[in-house]
Amino acid sequence: MKKIGLIGGISWVSTSDYYTLINKEINEKLGGLNFSECLIYSFNYADIKKNNDANDWDSTFKMLFKGCEFLKAGGAEAIVLCANTMHLIADKLEKAIELPVIHIAVETALEIRKKNLKKIGLLGTKFTMELDFFKDKLAEKGIEAIIPVSEEDKDFIHYTIFEELGRGIVTEETKSRYLQIANELIKSGAEGIILGCTEIPLVIKPEDLAVPIFDTTLIHAKAAVNFQLS
Repeated sequence: MKKIGLIGGISWVSTSDYYTLINKEINEKLGGLNFSECLIYSFNYADIKKNNDANDWDSTFKMLFKGCEFLKAGGAEAIVLCANTMHLIADKLEKAIELPVIHIAVETALEIRKKNLKKIGLLGTKFTMELDFFKDKLAEKGIEAIIPVSEEDKDFIHYTIFEELGRGIVTEETKSRYLQIANELIKSGAEGIILGCTEIPLVIKPEDLAVPIFDTTLIHAKAAVNFQLS
């Protein structure tokens, strides 16, 4: 089994989900007492958010690179960034650390292609929705991504990811608003919805929508397992 390194704490909630999903998937495939051989470097989320809010991605890159160095020194053969937004610097990080960084958007695009979908709704932080790093990976596979039009909706998603879901807080009011936003994207032609933040699966479940959902946390975790067992 290959050893992987998880960059976590962005947030701890999704990092816990990654650890659980990866270990369950390894055990389902290998049985017995087999579980994932992995390392976790977990950040103080407040430090990451402060940099990102200031658009200081260089400082965030330096922090993540330091974490990757620890993981590489511990024997990690690939890096898993346990957050969608952090993939803004994934390609740069992969080149600098000289290890594969299993890219969440690339793996999601491959899953969407399996269903032959061409137009997809993307929900996530404002960074993920508005910047090109995620959408470009989809476009390379012939997939058009659409995002909420309303600034109010985008602000709501961004705020609740950090102030509610990232703290493990889930309310019916927030769930209802997320479903309303997702259904607006479906009305605009989305053939599926990407849960493009690792906390959004807390409020949107497969049975909640009339189109397929793409849980990036689950997709990414399975890709990590495939790497470990390759």
